Order: sequence, then structure tokens, then C-alpha cells
Amino acid sequence: MDTYTLDVLRPGQWGQVAEVRAEPAMYRRLLDLGLVPGTAVGCTAVSPAGDPSAYLIRGAVIALRQRDARGVCLEGPLWE
Repeated sequence: MDTYTLDVLRPGQWGQVAEVRAEPAMYRRLLDLGLVPGTAVGCTAVSPAGDPSAYLIRGAVIALRQRDARGVCLEGPLWE
């Protein structure tokens, strides 16, 4: 099965969370935002400068920096 990180999603693309890898404080924050294994997450927008990006997670739009989004591993094919 293919794996990706959240930062590769472009607007309109979706993926499913497989694992979260981050330092303890960021790990806890990402889990609190709903990024737990099995959750569908979609990219809604990328800022004009390219960082941060906005993601739809469990009905809420959350902005994450690329370095933080790299800690979220997605599995399977990406879909639109």
C-alpha cells in the first residue's frame, strides 16, 4: 500500500491517516485536532506563499505548516 505525508495533498485531494509521527507536544496537538488513524482528511487550500495549507478534518478546517503536516502519514491511494 502506498504511503504519503499530509503535506503532499493539493486542494481537492483526500487521504486517510495511517500514523502520526511528531515530537510529543505536536503529536498531542495533531491528535487533538482529530488526526487519528482512519480519519479522512482533505486539502481545501494552499496559501499564496505555499505555506501553510488548510485541511478539512472531521468537519473543521485547520491550517497546518508544511513541517507539521509532514508528521502525518497517509495510506492508500489519494482521491479527489
